[in-house]
Amino acid sequence: MHAYRTHTCAGLSKADVGETVRLAGWVHRIRDHGGILFIDLRDHYGMTQVLADPDSPVFAEVEKVRSEWCIRIDGTVKARDPELVNPKIPTGEVEVFVRDIEVLGAAGELPLMVFGDQEYPEETRLRYRFLDLRREAMQRNMVLRSNVVRSIRQRMWDTGFNEFQTPIITASSPEGARDFIVPSRLHPGRVYALPQAPQQFKQLLMVSGFDKYFQIAPCFRDEDPRADRSPTDFYQLDMEMSFVTQQDVFDTIQPVIAGLFEEFGGGRRVDADWPQISYADAALWYGTDKPDLRNPIRMQDVSEHFRGSGFAIFASLLEKDGTEIRAIPAPTGGSRKFCDRMNKFAQEQGLPGMGYIFWREGTDGLEAAGPLAKNIGPERTEAIRQQLGLGVGDAAFFLGGRAADFEPVAGRARTVIGAELGLTEKDRFAFAWIVDFPMYERDDEGKIDFSHNPFSMPQGGMDALDGDPLKVLGFQYDLACNGYELVSGAIRNHRPEIMFKAFGLAGYDEDEVRRRFGGMVKAFQYGAPPHGGCAAGIDRIVMLLADEANIREVILFPMNQRAEDLMMGAPSEPLPGQLAELGLRKLPQG
Repeated sequence: MHAYRTHTCAGLSKADVGETVRLAGWVHRIRDHGGILFIDLRDHYGMTQVLADPDSPVFAEVEKVRSEWCIRIDGTVKARDPELVNPKIPTGEVEVFVRDIEVLGAAGELPLMVFGDQEYPEETRLRYRFLDLRREAMQRNMVLRSNVVRSIRQRMWDTGFNEFQTPIITASSPEGARDFIVPSRLHPGRVYALPQAPQQFKQLLMVSGFDKYFQIAPCFRDEDPRADRSPTDFYQLDMEMSFVTQQDVFDTIQPVIAGLFEEFGGGRRVDADWPQISYADAALWYGTDKPDLRNPIRMQDVSEHFRGSGFAIFASLLEKDGTEIRAIPAPTGGSRKFCDRMNKFAQEQGLPGMGYIFWREGTDGLEAAGPLAKNIGPERTEAIRQQLGLGVGDAAFFLGGRAADFEPVAGRARTVIGAELGLTEKDRFAFAWIVDFPMYERDDEGKIDFSHNPFSMPQGGMDALDGDPLKVLGFQYDLACNGYELVSGAIRNHRPEIMFKAFGLAGYDEDEVRRRFGGMVKAFQYGAPPHGGCAAGIDRIVMLLADEANIREVILFPMNQRAEDLMMGAPSEPLPGQLAELGLRKLPQG
C-alpha cells in the first residue's frame, strides 16, 4: 500500500464498498453524533466522510484531531444508508470506517477558518494566504486560472504562434508607469529594470524574422493599486506578428479571447459582434475608454438646447470655449426620488450636482418635470426628449463644463444608473475594440507627452507629425469587456525617421532615443518589417470569468493595497552587507 494514499478524497464510490483504503488530507469539519465521530476529510480533489466509533481501534486518537490537521487514515469503505446519501459530492454514497490514523501535520489555533463562509479582513487573508488558499472558492479560482493559461497556450500554438521567453532583467523603458529598478553589483552606480512589458524584445523578434511570437509574460510596474490592478506584477498574454494591419491583429486575437470566454464563462453569453469605437466616441457616449456595453445607455451632447436658454448656469457656461452640456438618458428613471438620489451621487463625486428632467403623465398629456424643465421651457425640453428618444416614466441627467472635468463622473453615473434601473444585462460578456487613440496629451505642466504606447505608428506616418501633436492619432487599440480593459496593443513604428520625429514631439532628442532604445533603433536600420500585436491581461480575464470584483481573488500570492507582501515580509530592510556590495547607502528619511 502507498505510504500516504490509495485514493484521493474524491475517488471513492459504491464500487469500492468493502475495500480497505488509505486516504490523506485535511480535517475539514468534525461532528460528534452521540459518541460517533464524523470527519469530512478534504484534499485538493474533493471530500470523503470518515467515521470512528468506540469500536474503532484508534478511536482515542481520532478524538484528538482538530480542524485543519493533516492526517492519514486507513479504513474500510462502507455504503451510506439511503437516507444519509449526500448527492452534492462525488463520494456522497460512501463513507470510510477508520481503523488506523497517523497525524502528518498538527495545526495550531487557526487565524481564519477554512470551513464555512465567514468573511475575514483582507490583511488577515493575505498574511495567512496559505490557509486562505485552502478554501473551496480560492481553490476553484486558482484551478480556473491554470486551465485558462493552458487553453491560451493551446489556442496560440494552434494558430501558428511560437512561444519564446524574453529577459526579465533589462533596461528601463517608458511604458507609462514607474520601473522597478535593480542595482548592478558588477557595474556600481548603474541599474537594470524589471520589464514593464516585453515590448522592445518582441519587436526585435519580428526584426529577427520569427513572424508570430507569444508568451505568458510576467510584467512589473510600480503602480498605485486598484481593485482590478496589481501594484507590482501581473501576467499577460503577449503576442506580436509581422506584415499585419490593425484588422489582422483583431482577426487573430478575437477567436482566442472569445474561445476562452465560451470555454470558461459558465454558459454566459459571449457577444459575437465586437464593434470598433473611436476613443473620441467612447468618451462622448460612455465617459470612459473601457465601456460596459451591457449597459445600453449612450450619452449625448445637448449643448444646443441650452445655449441662450433660461437656465443661466448652463447658458453662461456655454459662452466659454471648450465647454459642452451632456445628457445621460435614464429610461424608467422618471421619479423625483430617483433623480434626487442621482443628484446626491454627483455631489458625493465632488461636483455641485446633476441637473435633471423627468417625464410623466400630466393633465394635458406628456409633462416634463424638474427644475431644468421649468427654466428652459417646454419647447427646448421637448427637443431634448426627442433627441434622446425618451418618453413617459423616463428621465435624463445633465452635466456641463469641460469634458475632461466632468466626463469621469458622467461615466460612473451612467454605470450607476444602468445598474440601479436594471438596464445593465447580467450573464453576458460584451466586447468592443476602442480605436483611434490620440498619440499625445498635454501633462499638468503643459508639456506634450505620449498618451499611450510610445512605440506606435502614427496614422498618416511622417506627414501626420507636421501638424498639431494633440490631433495625431495612433494605430493603437484596446479591447474592453464589461467595463474592464482586457487587451491593449498597436501597430508599431518600425521606421527610424518616424520614430525620431515622434519622440521629438514628446521632448526626446535623437541622441536620447538612441541612448535609451539603441537596440531597437539599430535593428530598424537593417530591414525591419511592418509589425504589430497586443497584450491581454490574464489576471483580469480570470477575474471576469470567476465573477470576482477584486483581482487579488485570482492571484495566488498578491500584495495588499500598500504593495506589501504580509506573508513573506516584503519589502524588507536591506542588510548592510547587501548595500555595501552594491555601492549603496540608505539616506535618512524626512
